[in-house]
Amino acid sequence: MNLFERMAELRDAGRKFAVATVVRTQGSTPQVVGAKLVVVEDDARGKAAGTLGGGCVEADAIDAAREVLARGGNSLRAYELTEDLAWNTGLVCGGTMWILVERGDDALAGNGRPMIDDLVRAAGGESPMVITTLLRRSGRDVHFAGRMFVDGNGAATGSLGDAAIDRQATEAAVSQIRHGSARLYSLDEGRDVLIEPVSSKPHVVVAGGGHVALAIARQALLLDFNVTIVEDRPEFADPSRFGGASVLEGDVPTTLGSLDYGWNSFVVIATRGHKLDADCVMAVVKTNAQYIGLLGSRRKTVLIEKMLREEGIADDRIAVIHAPVGLDLGGRTPAEIALSVMAEITQLRYRASGKHLSAR
Repeated sequence: MNLFERMAELRDAGRKFAVATVVRTQGSTPQVVGAKLVVVEDDARGKAAGTLGGGCVEADAIDAAREVLARGGNSLRAYELTEDLAWNTGLVCGGTMWILVERGDDALAGNGRPMIDDLVRAAGGESPMVITTLLRRSGRDVHFAGRMFVDGNGAATGSLGDAAIDRQATEAAVSQIRHGSARLYSLDEGRDVLIEPVSSKPHVVVAGGGHVALAIARQALLLDFNVTIVEDRPEFADPSRFGGASVLEGDVPTTLGSLDYGWNSFVVIATRGHKLDADCVMAVVKTNAQYIGLLGSRRKTVLIEKMLREEGIADDRIAVIHAPVGLDLGGRTPAEIALSVMAEITQLRYRASGKHLSAR
């Protein structure tokens, strides 16, 4: 059960709850922007779901949530994670977290319209939604200034109080949807907007069930992806080999071509032979898949691209093919290849540079 399903369950049971959200961070912090904690009014333990990183910061946020539930309004506090605090609680030191606490019916409504059901559907795999929150800054003081909800087509519910800001926030929201992660955008010297996409888990479809496919499935599951394996050999299509991945047994190109790929789907082709790889690429490139990774040599890549052009495949579809797939990490074992593949997919999801963190 995801957080929004839990909130809907609480609502349906008539139980009041508050939502605490990390809306801004600076320096090293135990959680990123968008992290949430749900606190139930009549729960003696105080915590229903989610986490802000634990320790006394989370304990204080729970106390703030209880205050908000009792008196209404909201609370937005800064928590400086000093070295002493970090030592005593186990949190990463040196940073600051700003945590916004609101009653559930305030946090999940746009212009008076409850949005919880829309968010549940988005988290369950239907059209994604984005929660946009406007924040005003004055030095280190941060204040909540409005909220708007944006769907995948750019339609907005609610307003941030200014048409120009609404347009900026909507563009940022639609741009951020495919990456699936929360991000804080600076509008100007005194205003930020927190963009929180709400969507289903990313999905990796792997053509083939050999050693590399098995390693990719394990790595993707570890990264909390949904995983589907497509394989035509019964001995390699045994679901027990893949530890939680869905396995589709049948003709691989035909099966790949029949699937409906969502906006956050990634296809990796790692079959047992060049001819089968080429057939799989031809089948998938004709679908709506936005990422097709092909395992193999540069020579195979050139030959398959030549085949696609001879078959009249448009340049914009050829452009979604990443071949050879993965980042150049130097490894050659199945596990190392899987790390390379999932590193590239992760880099694309988050629009990251791929540079050494020490170089930043």
